[in-house]
Parts: sequence; structure tokens; C-alpha cells
Amino acid sequence: MRIFNATKVSLLCAGLLLANTLLVGCDSEPNNSNSEDTTIASLNVNLDMNLQTMESFGASDAWQCNFIGKNWPTDKRNKIADLLFSQGLDADGNPKGIGLSLWRFNLGAGSAEQGDASDITDEWRRSECFTTDGVSYDMTKQAGQVWFMKAARERGVDKLLAFANSAPVYLTQNGKAYASIKEFYNLKDGKMSDLADFWTTSLDKLKTEHGLTIDYVSPFNEPQYEWDGTGQEGSPATNANIYSFVNVLSPKLQSKGLDAKIVVGEAGAYEPLYKTVSGKESRSNQIDYFFASNSTKNIGGLSNVKKTISGHSYWQAWPLSEMISSRQSAASKIQSVGNVSLWSSEYCVLESPGTDELPGGAGSGRDLGMSLALWTARIISTDIAIGGVTSWQWWTAISRGDYKDGLIHVDDGASNGAGNADYCKNDGYIRDSKTLWALGNFSFFVKPGMVRVQIPSVDNSTALNDVMVTAYKDATNKKLVIVAVNMSKSAKTYKLNLSGGTVSDNKLTPYTTSETLSLKKGTAVDASNLEIPARSVVTYVGTYK
Repeated sequence: MRIFNATKVSLLCAGLLLANTLLVGCDSEPNNSNSEDTTIASLNVNLDMNLQTMESFGASDAWQCNFIGKNWPTDKRNKIADLLFSQGLDADGNPKGIGLSLWRFNLGAGSAEQGDASDITDEWRRSECFTTDGVSYDMTKQAGQVWFMKAARERGVDKLLAFANSAPVYLTQNGKAYASIKEFYNLKDGKMSDLADFWTTSLDKLKTEHGLTIDYVSPFNEPQYEWDGTGQEGSPATNANIYSFVNVLSPKLQSKGLDAKIVVGEAGAYEPLYKTVSGKESRSNQIDYFFASNSTKNIGGLSNVKKTISGHSYWQAWPLSEMISSRQSAASKIQSVGNVSLWSSEYCVLESPGTDELPGGAGSGRDLGMSLALWTARIISTDIAIGGVTSWQWWTAISRGDYKDGLIHVDDGASNGAGNADYCKNDGYIRDSKTLWALGNFSFFVKPGMVRVQIPSVDNSTALNDVMVTAYKDATNKKLVIVAVNMSKSAKTYKLNLSGGTVSDNKLTPYTTSETLSLKKGTAVDASNLEIPARSVVTYVGTYK
């Protein structure tokens, strides 16, 4: 994640590329009426029109999980893990957690062992490394993060992803986990093979000593940025740097018998994926560079490379017209290369849309309520419906700061967050957020392998201040999931018209997140009377035949 203040903690719908011309009024104020809209609209869902196959919903352990997972009381750690990973239901049928299907593990570079000499001023943003020399490995390091990975696996999380912000400090040019050179990866000359050995050995030892199999590796994070400050670990990297390393790492993973797939991208925004950005020419146009059929740097044929590219949803989430156009451009570019999936692999609020959209007008100041939840759910819906993404991932799962960056927030009971190094290091209070549960409206129900299907009656590109709807099917189990995000201040009612099947018993069960409800199970309702309350996220679940 790009932080500027270190103290703050595939088929797409027809006409996709023309939707930008239909954006009249999408930045206007939502309906201010609290009355119910008595009109019953048709919700046409076509089970025969398959769009993308969903892969996962996830979040990251950086950076809070190491201290919390190592130091906090076991019962509180388990409570947090349940909120993030549980796929179980309570006695009333309500989800106990949000059932994430992917967990991102930050493979550290060793700034924590350097202490103050790392120059990274915030102790919570330093990370341990399993080795200081590439020879001896200490797998007791990153113990809190390992604990959370094990907790995720125990609760049924499908995939683990390891990502890095920097090469380990013993391999960097400047001996630091942040960069002092521009543009190029902070790595000593001739050390790519050693860096690949660090990755393969770390993954192998996580498997043999901790029983943790890493499914994906993402070695470069937001390579478009210089990372020359001391706020956190990080390094720029050119496309050529990434290409060279992937070609070294892939055969080493194979020779070690590791099935982990390399995922490239983690672009700081969508833009560098689909175009050449001025001043970032060597770190731009990444979809074509890595996957176009005529590219001499195509990595799609390498054995341990996943045909996926990831971008972060930052910066192009506001204004709304740009959110739509950027996703359209990314989707169009992905379509042009073919057989490659697009991930949104990181997001929290960095934009400043103003107080009409978010409390405080930007990322500062935590928001446990529906404003941030709806803001986030709108981005998720847009990324899926317009961008065609197959995986959506939040930034940091847990936050101890007074910032809009956590699904779960922790504090001392007296404030909303602090920068003091001892703040919540050993214990604290756990605060779930509506953003957690709104993500759960997707992650708990839309499972890997489910296919998004077309809703011809809804144009999500023009519904950004109204009701956005996406629908998914599990063809094997004949399961139907519909997720509606109502941004407006009026309830909306729909009649479901299902093509390609019929709803069993004509009933669907709603699960609602609102100011008063957190993924609360409701009574089954007729498919002809689906009511979406004002300012809410509702998931309807049923079966079809």
C-alpha cells in the first residue's frame, strides 16, 4: 500500500466499452428521500450467460498480525480469526465471520531485526525475515503471522498468498528494506538467483516445518512507486526486473517440487496495467508486456506462472466516472490478450472524495459504520461487474490506527487508534466494522469456482448511486447468489425473472448488512418480492432447478 504519512496506520457484458457514455449524473448526490420506492422493478438474471469464474476474496496480514498473533490472549486471537475466516453459522443461521477464501502473508525483508538502524521509524511497519544470510533459517520468526495462516487454514481458507515489499536486506544494494535508487529493483547485482533461493527455501520450510502450503507468490508490490522513504519496506521495479526474476524463480519452484504459482502485477493502480504512464514508462502497460501474444517478454508459458495480473483499486475509485472508465480499460486490455484473469489485490481509502461521501472526507479517521461499507461495496461491485475481476482483496485485515484501513479495528478502549509502539501490542479491544460484514456479503457466499452470470436489466455502470447488483451460480450444487448494494436512501423492490432455470420453492433467503444489521439472516422471501433496504448490502441465497 502506498502511504504518504508514516504515522497513519472471461466474458463481459455486451456494450461494456460503450457504458462510459451513459454516465450522466453518476457523481451526483444520492436520493435524499428516506421513503420506500413502491415501484417493483424487474431483475432479470440469465443463468445461461456465463461471465467470469470467481476465484477468491481476501485480505492481508500486514502489518498488525505479527504482534497480535504472537502476543494477544488466545481467545481474542481466535475471535479475530473467526471474524475473518469462519464459514460457520450461529444457532440462528447467521454467519460467524466473513469466510475469506484467500489470505495474504507478508514475507518480510528483515527490517525488524535491524531495529532503529532500519531507518523505518514505525516498529509496526518493520518485518522480520526467516534468514539474515540466506544460509541459516529461523522459522520461529514472523510467529504471529504464521499463527494467522494456520488459523486461516484451520477454518477452511482455500488459498494462501505470500507477497513481499522488498528483497531481504542481506541482498539489497543499500542494505535496507527501502530503496535509495530510482526505478530499478533494490537488489545487489547478480543476486537474482539468491533471491529466488530465499523464496523457494522459505516456502519449502513453511511447508515442512509449519504444514503451510503457499499457493501463490507475489514477489513485487506496487513497483511503480519509488519507495525511497522510510515509512515502510518497499522497492520500485521495472517490467524487465520482474521478467528476469520470474524466469529465475519459476524453474526453481518446479525443481523444489513447489506448486506455488507466481502472480505478477500488484500495480499501484489500474492505469499502469493497460497504458503507458508518463514518467513510469518502464513500469507500465504490464498486461501487454507480460501476456500479449506478440510480446517477447510473455511469461504465460512458464510452468509456475499463473495467467493472472493484479492491480490495486487505489486512486481510480474517485471520481466515479474515472472508476468506471479505468475498469473498462483494464477489462478491454485483458480481453485483448485472452485467457488471462484480472485481480484487484489491494484496497483501502486513499482518495479524498469529501465529507458527503465519507466521514472526514478521506482516509483519516476510522469508520466502523455504513458510509465506508457502502463505499467499499460499490468498488467491489464495480471491479467485478465492470472490470471483470475474479479475485478481490482488501488491504490490511486488522488496524490499530485511526484510519479507514481495517476490516477489524483494535484499540485501548480510550481512543480510536494511536502511533505509540506499545499501543495494543499485547492486548486490546476488538471492533468489527460494517465494512467487514459488507465484504462478507460477497466473500461468505461467492465461493471459488462460482460463475458470475448476466443481469441484462441492470447496468452497474450507471447505478453507482442507486442499486448495483451482481449474480453468481454454483452449477454443481444448483446454488444461486445475488448481491445487491443499495447506495441510495430509498428501499428498492425487485421481482426476479430467472432465465435458464427456476428458483426452488420460489424462495430466496436474505442476509443483510446495514446500520443495524451485520450479515443478518432474514426470513426466506418470494423471488417476486426482493426488497433492498436503503443504504444496505443484501445477499440473496437460494437454489434453482
